[in-house]
Amino acid sequence: QTNLKFIIWAGVFCCLIWAGFSQQGGSDCIKANAKSCGECIQAGPNCGWCKKTDFLQEGEPTSARCDDLAALKSKGCPAEDIENPRGSKHVLENREVTNRKIGAAEKLKPEAITQIQPQKLLLKLRVGEPQTISLKFKRAEDYPIDLYYLMDLSYSMKDDLENVKSLGTALMLEMGKITSDFRIGFGSFVEKTVMPYISTTPAKLRNPCTGDQNCTSPFSYKNVLSLTSEGNKFNELVGKQHISGNLDSPEGGFDAIMQVAVCGEQIGWRNVTRLLVFSTDAGFHFAGDGKLGGIVLPNDGKCHLKDNMYTMSHYYDYPSIAHLVQKLSENNIQTIFAVTEEFQAVYKELKNLIPKSAVGTLSSNSSNVIQLIIDAYNSLSSEVILENSKLPKGVTISYKSFCKNGVNDTQEDGRKCSNISIGDEVKFEINVTANECPKKGQNETIKIKPLGFTEEVEINLQFVCECQCQSEGEPNSPACHEGNGTFECGACRCNEGRIGRLCECSTDEVNSEDMDAYCRRENSTEICSNNGECICGQCVCKKRENTNEVYSGKYCECDNFNCDRSNGLICGGNGICKCRVCECFPNFTGSACDCSLDTFPCMASNGQICNGRGTCECGTCNCTDPKFQGPTCETCQTCLGVCAEHKDCVQCRAFKTGEKKETCSQECMHFNVTLVESRDKLPQPGQPDPLSHCKEKDVDDCWFYFTYSVNSNGEASVHVVETPECPSGPDIIPIVAGVVAGIVLIGLALLLIWKLLMIIHDRREFAKFEKEKMNAKWDTGENPIYKSAVTTVVNPKYEGK
Repeated sequence: QTNLKFIIWAGVFCCLIWAGFSQQGGSDCIKANAKSCGECIQAGPNCGWCKKTDFLQEGEPTSARCDDLAALKSKGCPAEDIENPRGSKHVLENREVTNRKIGAAEKLKPEAITQIQPQKLLLKLRVGEPQTISLKFKRAEDYPIDLYYLMDLSYSMKDDLENVKSLGTALMLEMGKITSDFRIGFGSFVEKTVMPYISTTPAKLRNPCTGDQNCTSPFSYKNVLSLTSEGNKFNELVGKQHISGNLDSPEGGFDAIMQVAVCGEQIGWRNVTRLLVFSTDAGFHFAGDGKLGGIVLPNDGKCHLKDNMYTMSHYYDYPSIAHLVQKLSENNIQTIFAVTEEFQAVYKELKNLIPKSAVGTLSSNSSNVIQLIIDAYNSLSSEVILENSKLPKGVTISYKSFCKNGVNDTQEDGRKCSNISIGDEVKFEINVTANECPKKGQNETIKIKPLGFTEEVEINLQFVCECQCQSEGEPNSPACHEGNGTFECGACRCNEGRIGRLCECSTDEVNSEDMDAYCRRENSTEICSNNGECICGQCVCKKRENTNEVYSGKYCECDNFNCDRSNGLICGGNGICKCRVCECFPNFTGSACDCSLDTFPCMASNGQICNGRGTCECGTCNCTDPKFQGPTCETCQTCLGVCAEHKDCVQCRAFKTGEKKETCSQECMHFNVTLVESRDKLPQPGQPDPLSHCKEKDVDDCWFYFTYSVNSNGEASVHVVETPECPSGPDIIPIVAGVVAGIVLIGLALLLIWKLLMIIHDRREFAKFEKEKMNAKWDTGENPIYKSAVTTVVNPKYEGK
């Protein structure tokens, strides 16, 4: 019974929690005030539309069909009538990542090498419902590399040029340890060919250097050698280059980087790893600096190479850093800034703005350039950073990375993994969410790619903005008042100019006073009970601020929040309020469902309801016997206890003694008696039947022990200890001897005390006497009557001679 009660209460509690959560979630769906299924599913991922024709109660608007899924089911909408389209994902292209070792016999083309998987997906997005995709990235061994060396040829780089002239073959040899497919190119830059960047005097245009130095004419950017696999050709062409000169310290390197990035055909870039080595010992000009030379047109980001020379340096301004970042990213170019120690701080700040870039310290004569390139390439290739194209309006994307050694990151750090070696595999989890539907409902495409790599993942986005039942709608349906609307998803979508649940009115009739008569109850002047609006002669009940509270009924006379309450809860939390009347859950009754039909709280300890002396009403005992009280009618202030009540019968049955010894067979045969040897043999608490332990005294002052119990069939059983515990008689001699000895000892003690007190008193008196004796002084004066017989006369003239 205890378990049954617990299960019932737990079930009711869970139902209330479930109902609360479902209503809380459904509030957004209701607040959307959706007029169609499409509007409903865009209100939230948990919103559904009931297309059951007779689902709405009288007075409820069409928007009441849109609610939380659980709420729709609780309102009686069958699962098959609930429109709830979900998003999905489909993999369209899924080639496995390439596993190939350096020196392998097969020679794969760059486009045949796969490092990211899958390659193409289709996502169907419902508003608010994210779709999760997993991407795998694995660095392929022996991946082709294109490296373009862009060098500053201003006069300060004269000694560097000598070391770069032999760079081709040496770099081909070193890079051969990384890849078997390596190509190298070379370009140079100086500055814009206008004042005040260079001197425009004819002599300086022919030779910008001073003294007998033979320098080439200044130029902005020159593509000396397109990408090639011939290292000797690199050495040959670079060896023919000459230093040039300019006037200011910053150089026009950004013009050169822009042309290298956008002139893919002239440079010869392949769809492989693209490296751009930018070597200089000076700073850089950027957007806005062109105004010094009268150049105000922004850089257009297009290729302007003619005969391998940049021809528009005097026409377009330097590119901005953001423009440069965009073009480098679009063309998958990774930049290595090889700069001298003096400008390290400047280019490190620039590196922070350009993804997939690195900075290396160039020696004063570029002698360490090969090791610098190798180190920078290893640094760049060991990190993968995902980047997505521009997202459509209302679409958001989030990343989570699963890198080496169990390192996981989210948000911005979820886009990248570091310390990746060749052959390592990392994974990314990407969530794509649509927060609104496109106005035109067209499909969109986004692309995700690792920065610095040409491979990308194409994701086609389709938006779930309408329900399937909308496509099955019946235009000009007879169900919509003579064809004045389209019947779709269980409701009418009215044609323009029509209104009403069944499109039965035109907009001109809406405010007609004749229509209001249909919205009044008999003998009432209130339109829709003041709880709604009269539209087309029908009441459309208004919505309350609390979306869980609803008006309904033909005249909006019903609601679900004005029922009787108990403990502050509508229907006591044990029922549902319908039209201001509580419909109680099973096992509850009453106007506020506050009367429980459960009899467990009324169960007495003997297993009887209200101890057989009352009735159980709403889980509480109403005692019919006035002598009994308490929650289960077991307390009786004027009644003998169980032990006292059965004492005499137990005595006569077990020991043949007591007041009922003569009438034992008539009055004391209503229970069974069992004799036990000792108190330990008596039944102990814990048995299923109610049990009382008793201790009573007979006329001989002997204690006897027994237990009294009643089983479920009403049969009483008594267990009695067969031997009473009787007190033994007193021993006279020890008592008398003890009394006499006590009297004697008390007398002696008193005498000793008296004697001790007398001794103390005498000693005190003697000490006082001695003290007074010592202090006595006797008077030695003469008797005044006494006269001496001797008279002494002194001669005044006697001088004692």
